[in-house]
Amino acid sequence: MLEYETSDETLAAIASRHGTSAEQVRPLPTGVANRVFLLGDDLVLRIPRTKQFLPDLVKEAAVIPVARHAGVRTPEVVAFDDTCSVVEVPYMVLARAQGVDLARLELPAADTDLVFHQVGRELAKLHRLSPTNAPALPAVPVENGTADPWALTNRLFKEGWIDAETARWLTGWFDRLSVHLPADPPLVLVHGDIAPQNLLVSRKTAQLNRIVDWGDAQWADPAVDFAKMPLPGIPAMLDGYRQETSTCTPTWEARVLWFHLTWAIGRLADPVPHPGERHWTAPPASRLLGLLRFFASAPPAPWGDLA
Repeated sequence: MLEYETSDETLAAIASRHGTSAEQVRPLPTGVANRVFLLGDDLVLRIPRTKQFLPDLVKEAAVIPVARHAGVRTPEVVAFDDTCSVVEVPYMVLARAQGVDLARLELPAADTDLVFHQVGRELAKLHRLSPTNAPALPAVPVENGTADPWALTNRLFKEGWIDAETARWLTGWFDRLSVHLPADPPLVLVHGDIAPQNLLVSRKTAQLNRIVDWGDAQWADPAVDFAKMPLPGIPAMLDGYRQETSTCTPTWEARVLWFHLTWAIGRLADPVPHPGERHWTAPPASRLLGLLRFFASAPPAPWGDLA
């Protein structure tokens, strides 16, 4: 697919519109969906790599102001232009958020848990937004449901990915977890990609400064927002979440584990690695090994009773 051209001339034109010289444009690590640049010291420019990723940028431009109004720590949208009338690429300019993404930090365990606790509190604020009380967000899709884990387990067995005994064991695990799932989970606004690389943290204080990258936002079961974070961080996240809301019942651990386990075995059916991608789930075995490590580490109650 044809990529949007980020020539020096294009970057200079965008910089000029925002009071910055071409010499002050500096590249930042490129993501899967966007090229990212610093405009001086205070602004961040994001340009989608191809037209395929433009809808996510449109979505972010709509969702971020709503999330900020709800009190969620996320950067301010300074400008968004998808008309290509001045420059030949769509783009978004955000206020630069200070901090380093958590995936790059090697914080002590206690500081990491502090960050996760703060993330949980931010998610509770976000999840107060529903289709009935939030501004209209036509660019935000409704989550179309996770895979049927029983059907997925049967498929993996028939295709030779797992043996019969493992299939029976997984089926039994999903049977036990399913009794904790709500028949009709609420739809709320979720970030959709709460993961270490999308959390900007102060290196000195371990304070969460901003949650970034809202391109996967959707209306979904709130438990989805706990499914892209490695399991060791989830207990602290749920502790923070419960400080901000009364809707997080004791069954939430089972709901979160349901998504982790379903997505982990789903990755078996798509075992293609993605070298160079920073997301912890990019390697095909990461989720399964993460589950193994988590339950082998004597996790706090009630997690051990869910295995």
